[in-house]
Amino acid sequence: MRERSDLILADIVANRAEQTPDIDVLTFEHLSLDGGATPDEVRTFADLQHNANCIAGELIRRGLQRGDRFALMMRNRPEFVETMIAASITATVFVPVDPRSKGDKLAYQLRNAGCRGVVCDVDALPNLEVVRPHTPVEWVLAVGAEGASGSEPLEEALTGAGSTVDVRIEAESDPLQIIYTSGTTGDPKGVVFQNAKFGAYTMLGWIAGYQPDDRPYTGLSLTHGNAQAVTLGPSLGMGLRAVFSYKFTKSRLWDVCRAHDCTVFSLLGGMATAIYSEPARPDDADNPVRFVTSAGMPPAIWEPFQKRFDVEILEWYAAIEGGMAIKPIGEGPVGSFGQPMPGLEMRVLDDDDVECDPGVTGELCSRPAGQSAEPVEYFENAEASAAKTRGGWLRSGDMVHADSDGWLFFDYRRGGGLRHNGDFISPGIVEKVLAEHPQIDDVFVYGVPAESGAPGESDVVAAVVLVEGSGCDWSEVYRWCGAGLESNFVPSYFQVVDEIPKTSSEKPQERFLSSEFSPERSNIISRGAV
Repeated sequence: MRERSDLILADIVANRAEQTPDIDVLTFEHLSLDGGATPDEVRTFADLQHNANCIAGELIRRGLQRGDRFALMMRNRPEFVETMIAASITATVFVPVDPRSKGDKLAYQLRNAGCRGVVCDVDALPNLEVVRPHTPVEWVLAVGAEGASGSEPLEEALTGAGSTVDVRIEAESDPLQIIYTSGTTGDPKGVVFQNAKFGAYTMLGWIAGYQPDDRPYTGLSLTHGNAQAVTLGPSLGMGLRAVFSYKFTKSRLWDVCRAHDCTVFSLLGGMATAIYSEPARPDDADNPVRFVTSAGMPPAIWEPFQKRFDVEILEWYAAIEGGMAIKPIGEGPVGSFGQPMPGLEMRVLDDDDVECDPGVTGELCSRPAGQSAEPVEYFENAEASAAKTRGGWLRSGDMVHADSDGWLFFDYRRGGGLRHNGDFISPGIVEKVLAEHPQIDDVFVYGVPAESGAPGESDVVAAVVLVEGSGCDWSEVYRWCGAGLESNFVPSYFQVVDEIPKTSSEKPQERFLSSEFSPERSNIISRGAV
């Protein structure tokens, strides 16, 4: 029989359920959801073990074999984590999908991964049903879906006796999940995560400086690597009592931290600016938070944020495919995302793989010290997998520079994508939705530096040519965008032009549009003003 491993999710939870079954390791709070009108959802290690086995049994009854894929399409709720564990038990592979996903993007992920089924929120069903005929999905289990057509309630699986399922996973290298990139320069690519990769997340708490009595908190989606790496993994591995919100809340964040005595939480990109933009309150600094783990804290508010809320900032950098840098609390210059972790080599390389001088922007590349980069597996995409580690370096696609002391600073993302509020935005997806609007004749999407000031963040601008002679109801255009796009993909601004400047090969010339862009111009329509 295979011995249990500290790098396999199923084993981590099984061990904890035997050793400390009654620790309330996960709390999904309802204060930010409905003001606390309904009770929080709390899970002990014993609960996780029991419920995960129930779901594992259901996956097996539905015919899933080792390595088969299914989508996990939920907001933050306990069933998300229990289904993750069930995937590890059954040696199946879950594909985390943002529950707001819709249209071509959703269909592509389900098709590309070959998802045989979907486990989701009832709220995700309408978008799923639109694309389901064009995917291999055979079945759908949804939370709260009793009576809903096209799906079955997941709750039925959780009401059984929950007999223990024989763990089918054979090795730490068995895949656990496929996380899709944002598709900044083409179709999204599915990064295959071994169980060992998630197992390594359990150790990040020690790296970040979590203490045994710390209580981590996040409102970031569990479909995102950050929530798994910074909050869930360390809490399961260290036995910390983590708190999750259904979704990010800037207005109730501090109330949640006070109510649950949370001592650390995680931020991405412009989220810090959103929190800082809330009206100042006399009790802002009266909170239990020791420090914030941040990826993209805007330099302009870095120190004011610390002072106003009486917290420290631990800035860090990591990518789904690998590579990690950290700026420890109180070390290095404000604005830097840090220096490489011990045992990891990071260099800023130009297009010829020559290391850039301090202050010169190049691509951030990494590898284990003295070794070639570990292979990256993009699901059924050998060409992209090989290109990612060309020349023995892990190519991040992030353009950065270093100062003379080796501290690294993010500049922008290589390729055609934009980063907005922590998400990489594919202009092609936005352009497709707008091109189908009856009043828009031509469109080109690009980015301008984010008003939030977050490093590497952009606000999304859609340059549009209107159909001749048509008026334009911008409120209706934004409703159109909201129906076809995820929230972060909706343009911050529309720039109305007579024609989109293009080269002789019909390539739009962004520099001319950006040089004419100013929020004060009469041809600029702001999302906030509509």
